[in-house]
Amino acid sequence: MTYEHLAYLHLATVLPAFAIGTFQLARPKGTPVHRILGRIYLVLMVATAAIALFMPARVGPNILGHFGFIHLLCLLTLYAAPTAYLAARRGDIKSHSKAMVALYVGAILIAGTFAVS
Repeated sequence: MTYEHLAYLHLATVLPAFAIGTFQLARPKGTPVHRILGRIYLVLMVATAAIALFMPARVGPNILGHFGFIHLLCLLTLYAAPTAYLAARRGDIKSHSKAMVALYVGAILIAGTFAVS
């Protein structure tokens, strides 16, 4: 798959994740809609991170001619998404909230800023 194909696939997952994440942060928590959209958001974020790992870094230094600093945010996503989900399942809302905010800020806002610069 070419970089362009991966970039379009990445956009197809990250743009709805951005919209859902923004909506989720602004709306009441714990509702059935929050839970359903949260699951969709997590699936989109994991897909976004997985796709991004196959895309070579185009900003900053590269390791092995492929990986860059932005790929560290993919690892954050692949850690924070299941952590947030499992925390919610346990009823640990404080940990869930922290992981979800870290995911949104780190994987969408910070990574997005690096990607478009």
